[in-house]
Amino acid sequence: MPDATPRAGPLAALLAEGPGHRFVVYGDSCSGIAGAPHERTFASVNGIVRRLEPAPEFVLFLGDEIAGLSADPDELRTQWRYWLEHEMGWLDRSAIPLWNCTSNHTTYDTMSEAVFREMLGHLPRNGPPGQEGLSYWVRRGDLLLVFVHTQWSGLGGEGRVETAWLSDVLGRHTDARHKLVIGHHPVHPVNGFSGAYQREIGPEHAGDFWDALVDNGVLAYLCSHILAFDVQVHRGVLQVCTAGAGTAHRMPEGIEYLHCVQAALDAGGLRYQVLDTEGHVRERLHWPLRLPGIERWQDLATGEQAAPFGGAPCANRIAALRFVGRAAPAGDGAPQTLMSAFQPGLLPALWIGLGGPEQLLTVIIGREPRRSPYYWHGPALAPDAVFDVRLVLHAGMGPGGVISCTGADARWSSLGAASPWGAERLHWPARWSIGQAPRGSGDQPFRGSALQASFCLVDVGSSERRAEMAAEGASS
Repeated sequence: MPDATPRAGPLAALLAEGPGHRFVVYGDSCSGIAGAPHERTFASVNGIVRRLEPAPEFVLFLGDEIAGLSADPDELRTQWRYWLEHEMGWLDRSAIPLWNCTSNHTTYDTMSEAVFREMLGHLPRNGPPGQEGLSYWVRRGDLLLVFVHTQWSGLGGEGRVETAWLSDVLGRHTDARHKLVIGHHPVHPVNGFSGAYQREIGPEHAGDFWDALVDNGVLAYLCSHILAFDVQVHRGVLQVCTAGAGTAHRMPEGIEYLHCVQAALDAGGLRYQVLDTEGHVRERLHWPLRLPGIERWQDLATGEQAAPFGGAPCANRIAALRFVGRAAPAGDGAPQTLMSAFQPGLLPALWIGLGGPEQLLTVIIGREPRRSPYYWHGPALAPDAVFDVRLVLHAGMGPGGVISCTGADARWSSLGAASPWGAERLHWPARWSIGQAPRGSGDQPFRGSALQASFCLVDVGSSERRAEMAAEGASS
């Protein structure tokens, strides 16, 4: 077995502020075979988990522990033994519980489901009929963890999940301050990789599943399966996808990376840091989102103007914009500009506006000159109706960090996109234009009325999370 002994000093773990919880979540090692390539990559991720100081209080593994996908139950048992006794043998599971999730590599038919139950006999047997030891829940003080089986053979296999039991469990634990649901398959597509059942939960289950999370105050759904780290929010509930525990050869080079997620949960919400195999923090988030009161936002004049801030990409930046007005009447589908950030003579690096006859909220971020930009699409505005839209570009959330809410619904939701990155790579230009595109680019004016715009900037890297209302030129 490769030597996974930590070779560097401790890594500072995020701590709960007051009563709370501290844990690690990761998934998709696809290992369990001595000498196979994934054994070494998985060991490199475990080496980071072992360096955390203080150690996690518990560990969540989101599935695909072993290569699996064998018709031979004895082969599955051999892989599970190697994974549990050798690759995870460093973890004192009597002191730090390890809770596992079913997945497409480990529970793909009734035989493999039976082996999963057998080899992970310590998992609770409190799931719905037929899913004992596959779906289950754990109560840890004020924290409820619910594990769902997203490929149950009793429903037809991969991408299918039972939701009535989930709703019932969540409803019976209304006193839990924190609720996390854990499953293997995402509900919402990750990085544009979409495909019902094989890549995300099937459409006949997805709506009821997410409704159960929203209606019962779940903070986050933790999943893996897609080889990436990704976070999105939908109607106020996070979807966190972490599948970086070993299968490096299938990760998009230069975009995704091997990783684990260390998190803290307390009265202030969820904080996490995504650690690569060098121990570097690559991404981080504090949720729920906190922005200064609207009265502290800076008003923006209609037309072209010097940007209130600009400069190089910054991973700690949250840029928030608010647009209030009356939408145009129905009938014309030409683009309408709410805000454009540009360098003279170049296409806008950032365009925010309305597209199509349905007046769909649209965000376009340009990667670089002469390269196709990426698009995000959000809610439609009702024709000739008053609107109040808040839009956030959260550089710490990657492609899921283009989020919006409306006056009618204050819950944040990520705009739909097929991009592997978001505002974290945006170079903010020195010129902005409100209500129209830059001169010479077709103008694309807003055709409604009474448009008002404002913005605020939050530096999440500062200890005070202070609002940056600076109007003095550019800063990075």
